[in-house]
Amino acid sequence: MEDIKNIRNFCIIAHVDHGKTTLSDRLLERTNTIQKRQMQDQLLDSMDLERERGITIKSHPVSMEYTYQGQKYLLNLIDTPGHVDFSYEVSRSLAACEGAILLVDAAQGVEAQTVANAHLAVSKNLEIIPVINKVDLPSAQPEVCKRQIEDILAIPAEDAIEASGKTGLGTDEILKAVIERIPPPKHADYPATRALIFDCIFDSYKGVICYVRVFSGSLKAGDEIEFMGTGRKTTIKEVGRFTPSMTAEPSLEAGCTGYIVSNVKEVSDIAIGDTVTLSSNPAKDILHAYKPVKPMVFSGIYPVDTSEYEKLKVSIAKLHLNDAALTFMPETSVALGFGFRCGFLGLLHMEIVQERLRREYGLDIISTYPSVVYKLDLTNGEQIEIDNPCKLPDPSVIKAIYEPMIKANIMIPTDSIGDMLALISEKRGLCLKTDSIDETRVMLVCSMPLNEILIDFNDKLKSITRGYGSLDYEMDGYQPSKLVRLDILVNGEQIDAFSSIVHADKSESKGRALCAKLKDILPRQMFKVAIQAAVGGKIIARETIGSFRKDVTAKCYGGDITRKKKLLEKQKEGKKRMKQIGKVSIPQEAFVNVLKSNT
Repeated sequence: MEDIKNIRNFCIIAHVDHGKTTLSDRLLERTNTIQKRQMQDQLLDSMDLERERGITIKSHPVSMEYTYQGQKYLLNLIDTPGHVDFSYEVSRSLAACEGAILLVDAAQGVEAQTVANAHLAVSKNLEIIPVINKVDLPSAQPEVCKRQIEDILAIPAEDAIEASGKTGLGTDEILKAVIERIPPPKHADYPATRALIFDCIFDSYKGVICYVRVFSGSLKAGDEIEFMGTGRKTTIKEVGRFTPSMTAEPSLEAGCTGYIVSNVKEVSDIAIGDTVTLSSNPAKDILHAYKPVKPMVFSGIYPVDTSEYEKLKVSIAKLHLNDAALTFMPETSVALGFGFRCGFLGLLHMEIVQERLRREYGLDIISTYPSVVYKLDLTNGEQIEIDNPCKLPDPSVIKAIYEPMIKANIMIPTDSIGDMLALISEKRGLCLKTDSIDETRVMLVCSMPLNEILIDFNDKLKSITRGYGSLDYEMDGYQPSKLVRLDILVNGEQIDAFSSIVHADKSESKGRALCAKLKDILPRQMFKVAIQAAVGGKIIARETIGSFRKDVTAKCYGGDITRKKKLLEKQKEGKKRMKQIGKVSIPQEAFVNVLKSNT
């Protein structure tokens, strides 16, 4: 049994790509948790997708043993993601810790997500250890970073440790700071056993595996436990720690981070953020660690082959257990068949979920145009919320439409400010204030509609700032707006998968762009096909796909012209009749191409 005074729980937080996982590699090496022969770069990023993109998607816990001044310490580290779309993962990790290492890239300085994560840690009353990483780079400016840490984050700069995740510089100082500055586990003297579930994974052999932080008491195999949120009771089959692979232990004591395997086989029986207690001596107070997450972006996910609907249903349920921020509910589409309406935290989150469904579960899927949640005041006094453009009621019964707004913190180089303000204006945003960070960088605080940053805002931001810009945002309520539903009609038939809610001023340009794209993608038919964009009952854009045409006059060698006219008229009548009864079947590739395009 570990002495609770010698346990430290901490996580590493930073902006994306500031070297969190590389630094955790060095900590694992220094504490001999991993032998040199087993070592590989980004060891805690176990997913292929994480390694390919160089980003952390899931939080990864690991337990390390370290001897300091003759005393043995147990250090529980949680490596967290840096991207704004995975901030929910970060908040869950912070709830299981007493301290955080705040990492700042010495070459890039304090960025948007650094500020957001630091505020998140402060709000949870965590001890923060600032670390300036990558000091071995030729472009490193540690003194500038220290000034920024003081000015922007209000954290004393003399406490900052200079380190390098690549060379291992500063690793001992970081371990010393973790032991000396981060307090021992809290709430350990509570009279009953309480453990917080901060993550879960589904294993096809073991069932549901819960990642837990034990706050008080202990858990061991054979204990009957109760999930306080759902009231479900079950028996523990195995407990253990991450070293970094799962290693079974006799018990998990107060202050420890580890995993529990129970008899739970159903994904829906576990709620992340729930409190685990013993059935024999249940706790009275639940651990209020974090609030349920609210999705920002919605999109329909459908199987390309409709027979794979059941497989998609099971796969999304398993993925939801591993990713609590994902929400889903069944929906149907005339064009795409049966599928799910899924809620995501942002566009990268949406992209990652789709990619994981394709890779980990072998599914071939397509998704509809992303949309956000709108609030509507109806003429009968009712207020409703919609996240699907197809559910928007007739304009005659709508009194007002409110769209979600965000407050964005955008950090950019000073020389990009003109182009950036033009982009914000184009996206119907308003710059509230500008703060100079240093001689070369500025932070813009803007108010913008969430709908406008969904598709290509981040790409354009990176393009304008040559990769140096960064964005962090938070929800900022709703405001009334002049919004309309843009429908696409092919041969007079509405295609619901292409419907979207757009601002009235942008509807025409967007309608024209969509029609032009569809004209290039859709195959030609035996009759002319009209592709139209409509708002309400009004057609605002049109493209026509020409028909295949057989040369019916080929057999007429000369003779009277009326013979040719008669044959052409007969063909014309046939085409007209064909157009009335003919159906245009839209290939799946057309949906994929249009929905992927940044129109």
